[in-house]
Amino acid sequence: MSLKLVFMGTPDFATPVLASLIEAGHEIAVVYSQPRRQAGRGMAARPSPVARLAMHNGLRLLTPASLKETEEQARFAALSADAAVVVAYGLILPKPVLAAPRLGCFNLHASLLPRWRGAAPIQRAIMAGDTETGVTVMRMAEGLDTGPICLTENLPIAPAMTAGELHDILSQLGARLMVEALARLEAGTLTCRPQGEEGVTYAAKIDKAEAHIDFARPAGHVLNHIHGLSPWPGAWAEMPVGGQPLRIKILKAEAVNGHGRAAEVLDTRLTIACSDGAVRPLVVQREGRAAMPLDDFLRGARLEPGTVLA
Repeated sequence: MSLKLVFMGTPDFATPVLASLIEAGHEIAVVYSQPRRQAGRGMAARPSPVARLAMHNGLRLLTPASLKETEEQARFAALSADAAVVVAYGLILPKPVLAAPRLGCFNLHASLLPRWRGAAPIQRAIMAGDTETGVTVMRMAEGLDTGPICLTENLPIAPAMTAGELHDILSQLGARLMVEALARLEAGTLTCRPQGEEGVTYAAKIDKAEAHIDFARPAGHVLNHIHGLSPWPGAWAEMPVGGQPLRIKILKAEAVNGHGRAAEVLDTRLTIACSDGAVRPLVVQREGRAAMPLDDFLRGARLEPGTVLA
């Protein structure tokens, strides 16, 4: 037995879920993804990761710019799907779309709801210093990530884990959880409970303006900021390299002992003082170049102790 599904997703995070649903034998009636976006140095319009996977598997693909039009909603309803699976799709589903599948619409969210509703739950969990997160399968409602919770799975956030690393683990964990949820749905044993109002937080979309590192904060906070924004957009500090001030992204770092003025370079290993303690970069990235280990960076960019970063 299998369900007739509509899959709706866009970025890399959603691709393991789609692949797992195909492997589980469900009928994917159509895949919805956001329209092609310009990307890369040539700024060519490229299909999303989900769209590429759909095309690779010969699945029908739709990429409307919006689902607000009556015609689009009618086309969705005409699919007569058992359920819709939504993973980081990026478009709001209007009420007629939510009501169309026979058994409902189910969303995979990268947090333990109701904590970190919204656009950037993975980054915000690390930036806040959370020690645990997870994934949630939710029956969708009209509010922002407010629907009843069907299944969850917890995951500890390891020390020094970056948002990119956590993203990859949660996407695989979520794929397994969604397959389990749909198996229960098909068997009639899936139960969902309303979300409580206690513990609600919102994960606002990441703004590039947040990426500048404030070394006037304690080292632990600085470390969480760096790792929460790695690899994108990348937390940065302005460093004098070759006589020119350059934005250098710090993609991975460690907390170390040290004391000095905030943002002061303390030694030849680029240890940087914070308001309490210090951090040492481990992986950095110069503008227009690939990420590199600190040792490689220091071979061509020596910063003298006593330098204060901007």
